[in-house]
Amino acid sequence: MGKLSLLIVDDDPLARDRVKWFMRSQQEIVVAGECSDGLEALRLIRSLRPDIVLLDVHMPLCDGLQVLAKLSSAERPSIVLSSAQQRFAIDGFKECVIDFLLKPFDRERFDLALDRAAQNVVMRRARDLVAKVEHIVSAPSLHQKGRLVVRIDGRVVVLRSEEIYWVEAANNYSLIHLAGTERLLVRETLSSLEKRLGTEDFTRINRSAIVQVDQIRELQPSKYGDYLVVLVDGTRLPLKRGIRRRLAEFVSGEF
Repeated sequence: MGKLSLLIVDDDPLARDRVKWFMRSQQEIVVAGECSDGLEALRLIRSLRPDIVLLDVHMPLCDGLQVLAKLSSAERPSIVLSSAQQRFAIDGFKECVIDFLLKPFDRERFDLALDRAAQNVVMRRARDLVAKVEHIVSAPSLHQKGRLVVRIDGRVVVLRSEEIYWVEAANNYSLIHLAGTERLLVRETLSSLEKRLGTEDFTRINRSAIVQVDQIRELQPSKYGDYLVVLVDGTRLPLKRGIRRRLAEFVSGEF
């Protein structure tokens, strides 16, 4: 993660200079800009999209609380509110600010507020990432892109279709067999994976197994007129009678 950005909003130039002096010791946060009134603050928040805003309450044209009221939840960065009057702390926390700084504040108190704001940014980014992953994992177009995205122990794993040899059911889980002996256990049913893999490159051969068509080496007769599907790596899987016709679409000849 790159450095976070801070916007300083205060109508007192000495107060802004004091904050910039405090910021000289910061390693992970940089000052993206500064301004002295609420209307300019709104413009800069929307154009610069800073991660954190140090926002004074008393300003001309539009005060700090009015700035908060005009920002949508999507526009709002992590806000640290500041004022020389303690009573504004309650109003600030009602607006879900991360912290409130009572002026005059020292470097130690400023650093604590900035650290809280930075942690909030990190947690929010993590939530956004999880939401994006959820969208990717559930996207119906994954098979069209020739890939399968799965979650495993908190990790997000992207598999190419050709990497997947076969998949077997394991109750509410599925075991994905890859090249060699590598296997991945995912918390997703076989039916769900079947839909996401599609039927162009994969086919179900019985209630508990889906195979990649290109991995089928041969079909061997077994007892009672049944067949075994033999994969390139030597794996033998039973072929359900009712699926023979479906499998015949992928192999040449009759059986």
